[in-house]
Amino acid sequence: MKQGKGIENPESRFSAVLLAAAKLPGVRINRETYLRSALARHCSEDDIRRAIEETPAAAGISVEVLDKVANDSIRFETGKVSALSAAAGIPGVLALPATVPADVAQYFGHMVRIAQKLAYLYSWPDLFSDDGDDVDDATMGVLTLFFGVMFGTQSANAAVGKVAGMMSKQVAKKLPQKALTQGVVYPMVKKVAAYLGVQMTKQSFAKAVSKAIPLVGAVVSGGLTLATYLPMAKRLKKHLSSLPLAEASNRVMDGEVVDGEVVEDDEAFATAHADQHGADDAAIKLEEPQS
Repeated sequence: MKQGKGIENPESRFSAVLLAAAKLPGVRINRETYLRSALARHCSEDDIRRAIEETPAAAGISVEVLDKVANDSIRFETGKVSALSAAAGIPGVLALPATVPADVAQYFGHMVRIAQKLAYLYSWPDLFSDDGDDVDDATMGVLTLFFGVMFGTQSANAAVGKVAGMMSKQVAKKLPQKALTQGVVYPMVKKVAAYLGVQMTKQSFAKAVSKAIPLVGAVVSGGLTLATYLPMAKRLKKHLSSLPLAEASNRVMDGEVVDGEVVEDDEAFATAHADQHGADDAAIKLEEPQS
């Protein structure tokens, strides 16, 4: 995701905060460690090993088990982000310049955490490489789409479904780099990023207002976080669990990588491709969030 247009551009604003959040300590989830810990109480060692080496779907782990583990992870992350957000609300007016940006980055960091956990449970590949703090464009793209799903945009739902379909058909272990950074999905990534940049500004303002009154602000801030984070995480869980990638028939083959174009058989994608260079203006016109 290129960021050369200036921070006031909604797309660039969102991408800058997402990148900063992804680099915060403790935000990245080790896929193997998480799956081993999360599945330990529900699956045999053989199933866990296969889930790690391939995917939970390939290991034949039932949707019921995955949903239960996903709900546990959502509750854990929601509790953490709500408590920390309330703590950030305590200083009051004098601390606003410091606490508001930190709170937004922290909130985004927890969104990245739950997005990774849900992705790994529902058979997505590693989102981050082990090579330092860098975040590649494909990872930025898929995280942007996950955030779009959490915010309730239908365009993001369609794009995530498209990416999942590509990986499901090709039984790949890596994200489809080309489609996410140059191909049919890329224009949708840009539109969703611009839309989220606008929404982020509105939400930041609401948080600033809630923090203007000490203690009362803390209660409002923590409650607001709980009221928004929980349904957003559940929305992503519902969507990822419904995709073909999560079905038990999907087997992962070593060395296979999806890195090609996909025929544009969806009107929304065809329109987005034509509007690629007008993503920032078009983002404001994206549909309202859906439940």
